Amino acid sequence: MFDQLSNRLQKALKYLRSEGKITEKNMAEALRMIRLAFLEADVNYRVVKDFIEHIKDKALEEQVLLSLTPAQQVIKIVRDELTSILGQSERKLRFSSPPPSIFMMVGLQGSGKTTTCGKLAKWVKGLGKNPLLVSFDLKRPAAQDQIKMISQNLSLPFYEMTVRQMSNPGHVLQDLLSFTKNRGYDSLIVDTAGRLHIDKELMGELCMVKDILQPTETIYIGDSMTGQDAVKSAQLFEEKIGLTSIILTKLDGDARGGAALSIVSVTEKPIKFVGTGEKFDQFEVFHPERMASRIIGMGDILSLVEKAEKETDLKEAEELARRLRKQEFTLDDFKKQLVQMRKMGSLSQILSLLPTGGPLKNISKINIDDKKVVHFEAIINSMTPEERTRPKMISGSRRLRIAKGSGRPVSEVNQLLKQFLEIKKMMKKSQFQKLLSSLPH
Repeated sequence: MFDQLSNRLQKALKYLRSEGKITEKNMAEALRMIRLAFLEADVNYRVVKDFIEHIKDKALEEQVLLSLTPAQQVIKIVRDELTSILGQSERKLRFSSPPPSIFMMVGLQGSGKTTTCGKLAKWVKGLGKNPLLVSFDLKRPAAQDQIKMISQNLSLPFYEMTVRQMSNPGHVLQDLLSFTKNRGYDSLIVDTAGRLHIDKELMGELCMVKDILQPTETIYIGDSMTGQDAVKSAQLFEEKIGLTSIILTKLDGDARGGAALSIVSVTEKPIKFVGTGEKFDQFEVFHPERMASRIIGMGDILSLVEKAEKETDLKEAEELARRLRKQEFTLDDFKKQLVQMRKMGSLSQILSLLPTGGPLKNISKINIDDKKVVHFEAIINSMTPEERTRPKMISGSRRLRIAKGSGRPVSEVNQLLKQFLEIKKMMKKSQFQKLLSSLPH
């Protein structure tokens, strides 16, 4: 999502690094580039104005100008200000003591609210808790079916309300509270009504639900693809109902990222989670400082390590590290890594967590289409053991045979071999070997 903004910000910071020392003149040019990057990313203009002023004031302080590394100091200032815009630090989901904790999800229709209910329930279940899902929508009976299907897919309990029960909403909500407490559910996740636009009737209904349930958290679900519209609707929900936190959906999309960079400053409510795909496990705790580092090209190694710890076989990882040190990386190893990385999520998302400088500065140029990973596995499976160990021996006739065996065109066989050789070449570099040497033996 932040690719365009990230590229433009990195260009501005690269310009400063090339200047040797910071002056008011080159700082003004860098700030102009940063301002344009933010405005083109659809960030709220007031947020941009404050951001630029804060950087300018701190960057032109005497201790920065006289520093041995003024450009690095400015980069740190930019990262710190970005972190501040995004919410400063991780804010954990609140749970009630005593239970149950009640999470009321609000937002416009089409924002991904119902799916996010399922994602949050799965996440809460992963903490060892016992969540219950429910849908409360007086206008759209089909909403019951949607949340029921999600609960079945996740093997989670669902509280079903009949049309007759909903004719007395106050009574049915009291019954829901009693059911939740009596059956020992410690978390209640409530999907509420959504509309294409905010109206008085919707707000009245949501206020009634909030007054009766007294939720632990009232969470706004914002579609990050809608940009400033998500920010404006969040403001209205905050004014009319009162919010405690925000979940942004569709962060894997190609929108400009303005919503994520504006919504915290405008609503003064923290982003606690982000949805990074359609699957129920594509749901992450939001870390402002990590996101800020990613945007300016410093990567997010902590998130990458956390993903790897969840999905990677430790023994296989140690064996791969040993083989990499000895420069014995083969196509079989490449295939194993493609399989492991697929478990961790989109390959493009994983690559985005790596720094764009140092020994890994060229890795972003390696173009691996997520849809082609399965094809690449089929191509490798069609090779002989010797070909996987010695890819240079794969001649034109062998490539044709491999293509026929895998059901893929020769051009894809060529593409796979080219990308494998690029990765292997990068791994031979002394800087990469130094990075490997720091890993546990």
